[in-house]
Amino acid sequence: MADKSIWLARRKRVSEIIEVGYDQDWPSRIYDLVNALAIFVNLAASILYTFEELRGQYGALLLTVESITVVFFTVDYCLRLWTARALYTSRSEVKAALKYALSFSGLVDLFSFLPYYLPVFFPEGAVAFRMFRVVRIFRLFRINAYYDSLNVITQVIASKRQQLLSSVFIILTLMLASSLCMYSLEHEAQPDVFINAFSGIWWSMSTLLTVGYGDIYPITTLGKLFGIGIAFLGVGMVAIPTGIISAGFVDQYSRIKRLSEYANETDIHFIKVTLLKNDPWAGRTIAELGLPAGIIVAAIHREGKIIVPRGNVELHPEDTLVLGAKSLGNDKHIDLKEMVLRSQNPWNGQRIRDLDISRQTIIVMVRRRGNVLIPNGDLVLREGDSIILYTQSHIRDASTIEI
Repeated sequence: MADKSIWLARRKRVSEIIEVGYDQDWPSRIYDLVNALAIFVNLAASILYTFEELRGQYGALLLTVESITVVFFTVDYCLRLWTARALYTSRSEVKAALKYALSFSGLVDLFSFLPYYLPVFFPEGAVAFRMFRVVRIFRLFRINAYYDSLNVITQVIASKRQQLLSSVFIILTLMLASSLCMYSLEHEAQPDVFINAFSGIWWSMSTLLTVGYGDIYPITTLGKLFGIGIAFLGVGMVAIPTGIISAGFVDQYSRIKRLSEYANETDIHFIKVTLLKNDPWAGRTIAELGLPAGIIVAAIHREGKIIVPRGNVELHPEDTLVLGAKSLGNDKHIDLKEMVLRSQNPWNGQRIRDLDISRQTIIVMVRRRGNVLIPNGDLVLREGDSIILYTQSHIRDASTIEI
């Protein structure tokens, strides 16, 4: 049993390293940098290999670089498959691995290295497999996960996907309608150009989304007038998705601002802990606790009385301990903050894993109606919850409270 727990702990640690890390977790941050470097180097080698003069002079070197990075992608995929259970804790071993393997990032990771090995087993399909190598460029989305500023783009597109799909549907409908109308107006004058209704698709696309390329254009008066109208509509059609994305950015940053307005923050100097029957401190004296230097038991609240916490005082279940620690100096940029969710806070009703927070922020504890809840990814936050945060970011315009 002990060996199994050690093995699970090691797998969890590997998962923490290969996932996006925090500044304090150096192994994870180093792995992130190596992963990003491997992606850029692989793409650079693939692009440089297409130049004939470089391929003749440095072809062997470029192929070696590509092989090394592909091996790294292979190991990375195997590690992520092995540690999927630590990432999707609510699923079984097999289901967690399948969820990662069938996800967008899992498929991109798979096709980043699989086409490289397939020609070994299927030589006749080498040309087709080489085309799949272009999927590696989608590994650049992993770079997006390392930076909050880039991640905002993904969040905005995901939140506005319904509106964007609607705008694309309108554009496609207008393209088909304009193609059919232009066929009716120009077919007799240009039977070799506007052969059928679908022959005007290229014209409608170039007119709606650009100003046309001049290869297909109307020559009749009605056709020219209709083309002018379609060109004006095209300006509006392009502006629709642009406006949706712009509004999404404004909404995203407004949510961050509202979050700071509805939160209270404070540095924690003292914390209150209530002992339960199964807690390891219950039944032990204060001297036996082995508290680290700098942490003291400031007071013990028992049955309405305050007990002086001397070393020989035995702790009982239901005791409330007030623990104190030296606060960080002003030169330290590390602190804990308490945030109480108000009614308008956008975090209400959301799971912790779905929160729109910086990757430099960790939810340490959630306190609800006097109970302390473990902040796992599936915990749904509610109005009135008191959230203890570790963050390197300052929440502006917040009133200070004393704990």
